[in-house]
Amino acid sequence: MQQSKDTITLLLRAFKESFPSSAEPLIIRSPGRINIIGEHTDYNDGFVLPAAIDKAAYLAISLRDDNEIHLRALDLQRSFTVAINNLKPVTNINWPNYILGVVNEFRTKNIPLQGFNAVLTSDVPIGAGLSSSAAVECATAFALNELLHTNIDKIELVKMAQSAEHTYAGVRCGIMDQFASMIGKKNNLIKLDCRSLEYEYIPLTLKGYKLVLFDSNVKHSLASSEYNKRLEQCEQGVHWVNKKYPAKKLRDITKPMLQEQVQPKNKLIYQRCLFVVEEIERLQQACEYLKNGNIHGLGEKMFQTHNGLSKLYEVSCKELDILVELVHNNPAVLGARMMGGGFGGCTLNIVKDEAIILLIESVSKSYKQATGLECKAYIVEIEDGTTITHPNRRLYV
Repeated sequence: MQQSKDTITLLLRAFKESFPSSAEPLIIRSPGRINIIGEHTDYNDGFVLPAAIDKAAYLAISLRDDNEIHLRALDLQRSFTVAINNLKPVTNINWPNYILGVVNEFRTKNIPLQGFNAVLTSDVPIGAGLSSSAAVECATAFALNELLHTNIDKIELVKMAQSAEHTYAGVRCGIMDQFASMIGKKNNLIKLDCRSLEYEYIPLTLKGYKLVLFDSNVKHSLASSEYNKRLEQCEQGVHWVNKKYPAKKLRDITKPMLQEQVQPKNKLIYQRCLFVVEEIERLQQACEYLKNGNIHGLGEKMFQTHNGLSKLYEVSCKELDILVELVHNNPAVLGARMMGGGFGGCTLNIVKDEAIILLIESVSKSYKQATGLECKAYIVEIEDGTTITHPNRRLYV
């Protein structure tokens, strides 16, 4: 809570320094996310089980009287300016695209736009697989919806934020990241059907355990290209199955169908599709475990997920595999797996409270010895989704 207050104070000061004649800004807090289980299932119309966390992007924003957009990234000490009628993806830097892509979504809906001033800061670690980009996109969508009085509902704002990632950031992501950031609820996971967008909140009761992230401190350059390649491989598998069985996505396909229609044609594509089909099954089982208070069962499913991501889907890397292996036989760790798109970022671990400090010390030391890299650790809690934090005084009570 104190960190949120300090961040807002810092952001207000930076906004007034950057735009001294501007109106008092609206400040939006939009969180990063974790995903307990259900990785790479969202763009296959499957289920996911994400949650918003207590690390977030904060956007201070107010409208201008002209058609210019003035942006400042506080953490990067970078600024960017563009006129609305010259709006297009920026090719030499990435960070403005997460904001400009959302502005473009409002434009495609023929909503009259105004210029605005905005300052951005974030404590969501970049490159850690916690969806820092989705947090910025959702903050922008939520803010413009408020300032322009467009009354767009949250689900539509989620879709707009996702589309911005596709068109301006160039990543064909599923809808999970933006959905969790926008719709998250404190102390609850979201079981999201990525086809219908129907969802239910599932309370997360850890009882003596906490969620700990180990950041591999790597982000391999092939992450985005390989992400898009996996999507194409899944689509190819569906295409082959669909020649005999009606199927729109891997969500509609069973393992026997894959064995009959895909395995004889291409072993690699079969492995990719098999992981997704099995992961959808694992998520359903994990939700039943959660509803019955079986945290140990959930943890075992997490280990299984990592094995599939590493061996079948091949989106892990040696650093992530090392982090999971370091905790695999530790009785204080119920489950662990890589999280996010892959090729770097974090592992997610369920760890007994009293073992956390020693585990962080042990893993950090062993990881440094094995890789030569520092390992950052974050203890995260489940928080609410995108909200106004200023001028709403809730954080200051």
